[in-house]
Amino acid sequence: MNLTTNYLGLEIKNPLVPSASPLSKSLASARELEDNGAAAIIMYSLFEEAITAESESMVRFLHHQDIGFAETTEGFLPSYQDFENGLDRYLEQIRKLKESLDIPVIASLNGVTPSGWISHATKLAQAGADALELNAYYVAGDIGQSGAQVEQRYLDLLTELRSTVQIPINMKLSSAFSSVGHFVARLAGAGANGVALFNRFYQPDINIDSLRLQARIYPSTSAEALLAMRWIAILHGRIEGLSLGATGGVHTSEDAIKLLLAGADVVHLCNVLLHKGPAYISLILRGIEDWMEEQGFESVADFRGRVSALSVPNPAELERANYINVLDSYSVSSGVMT
Repeated sequence: MNLTTNYLGLEIKNPLVPSASPLSKSLASARELEDNGAAAIIMYSLFEEAITAESESMVRFLHHQDIGFAETTEGFLPSYQDFENGLDRYLEQIRKLKESLDIPVIASLNGVTPSGWISHATKLAQAGADALELNAYYVAGDIGQSGAQVEQRYLDLLTELRSTVQIPINMKLSSAFSSVGHFVARLAGAGANGVALFNRFYQPDINIDSLRLQARIYPSTSAEALLAMRWIAILHGRIEGLSLGATGGVHTSEDAIKLLLAGADVVHLCNVLLHKGPAYISLILRGIEDWMEEQGFESVADFRGRVSALSVPNPAELERANYINVLDSYSVSSGVMT
């Protein structure tokens, strides 16, 4: 069977791509991902805030301390630049992964400032990353900021990066845009090679005993993948040259098959691999192959987009009609209401 697909202009052996996670921090686990069928790997995210905080902490430690010697002159203490920081470690990990793996290595950048995005993206490309994923994790909490301004923030970032780095760029987006399709088309026009739908925002929780916010991670479920499935089905075949990646809620072969039928070029895996290990990729891959054999498909291209808006008899079922059909199909169990 031919499972190859094109992702961000890269020919890869199948559509299963582990997304950003701690698994890429270890060469051993990265090799295990590849050995079990991963077609590419997206590295853990590089956070600009973490790099800045680490650098500022080092500066304070080395230059703003009272060491008790009045005769100390400038230059007595080493420069913080002599020490390895988070960015250095990330760049070194790119180089090690490129040396150890035969599959593409995609860097993931989560920036804050325009200068941070540009300088770090340039270094990631120079270190040998095959592509760059922009994990623009931005919650529009300013009620004075319009939706158009939020979109422009992304477009300005992409435009500037596109003029700086030559490697493919993938935009990882949240679903919190008023017109996802229109915005994705604008991103493609600004130079994006692909989009990942959708970034999963981790919501803050409240501790009712301490009356404080607390950080908690709730595992994703297969049902969460349906949101990406809908929008990929709507977008498939409508924006030439743009890769569509499905991320969030993919736990089984059935989840992956649904997203490919909708039109996804690749399916990203994360939570399931953290819980069940890299070997689980091979099980999902085998499930896809078994299903293809049952259905008589010889390649992924034979069925990709078969259930997209361009192919289904009634595209409205991907929009409002589905809402009406679900409500109309609901029936109350006997004895619940009289």
